[in-house]
Amino acid sequence: MKIMILGAGLVGAPMAMDLAEDSGLSVSVADISETALKKLDKFGQISTVQCDVSSPEVLQKLAAEYDIFISAVPGFMGFKTLKSLIELEKNVVDIAFFPEDPFLLDDLAKENDVTVIVDCGVAPGMSNILTAHASSQMDSCESVLIYVGGLPVKREWPWEYKAVFSPADVIEEYIRPAYFVENGKRVSRPALSDPEYITLPGTDTLEAFNTDGLRTLATTLNIPYMKEKTLRYPGHIEKINVLRETGFFSEDVIEMNGTKISPLEFTSKMLFPKWKLERGEADITVMQVTVQGMKNGKKILFTYDLLDRYNEKTGVHSMARTTGYTATTVLRMLAKGMYKQKGISPPEYIGKHPECVKYIIKGLKKRGVEYIETIQEG
Repeated sequence: MKIMILGAGLVGAPMAMDLAEDSGLSVSVADISETALKKLDKFGQISTVQCDVSSPEVLQKLAAEYDIFISAVPGFMGFKTLKSLIELEKNVVDIAFFPEDPFLLDDLAKENDVTVIVDCGVAPGMSNILTAHASSQMDSCESVLIYVGGLPVKREWPWEYKAVFSPADVIEEYIRPAYFVENGKRVSRPALSDPEYITLPGTDTLEAFNTDGLRTLATTLNIPYMKEKTLRYPGHIEKINVLRETGFFSEDVIEMNGTKISPLEFTSKMLFPKWKLERGEADITVMQVTVQGMKNGKKILFTYDLLDRYNEKTGVHSMARTTGYTATTVLRMLAKGMYKQKGISPPEYIGKHPECVKYIIKGLKKRGVEYIETIQEG
């Protein structure tokens, strides 16, 4: 089977390296950046294609040669790219995390008889899978609470933060309203709202706040209370709020000394170099998913804990491991024919299939990404 990964960034490249270990898969990576692709030269079993994957004509040529795609493009081009791949009748695993509603493409995917797994990372992604897996074992599910964050091990002032994926997508998290479910109703709150301090297994005290990470879970599962919060080192909220409320994230063009520029463009130019996670720079990914409900007349609580670290041996960052290996394991699952549902499938659809969940958890553990399950009854 011939696999094409769109995007050779900090997540795309590790996905290619992981899949290339399978003898039955032929792996290629496409990216517009020659520099990004050259990092894969030492892996002789991975072929590279330098091209502009935002071009429908380019995608059409690639579609003629490859069986299944992983889309790891930036969020702003994710929806359009996915739509093109569906029109080209290709099965896709998507980690672009685009802001548009993926179900807008559901009819198109079904018409073209393809399976598309969207939001297939760590969170959204594994958080959705584990939520659906736990809730499906209950007579009734009452609440879901997800905490998740990717952080640098070394805390450097002033930001104490680095991004393993597109920094533009990070800023989008700080702008986009956060949707969650309260008393059975989908409600919204501004991003960065409802701050709290929390200490999870293996971590120091972290700062948690609302972002739009719940995504499809807010509409696909009938659970009266659901919320996801992002984790950062304490103090991050105040710094980002100052930038946001002052207008540094605005896309409205302003004129400065005869030059027209948006504040967001300026802010991005200033922040992205400081937020870049360099090769060899250690990071961690921490997540906790709690799902509470009733079973056989008694309360039951499922808790899933993840604490993953940068792999010094492979040089793969933790956020790339936890995000990318989820996508590659799901791709293997599709290649084996274990999941065949046509149309758009958010990860929680997979979570309703115990054999698929078992396969994914086992595959991740084999790669050192381990979710610890705890079940409390009564």
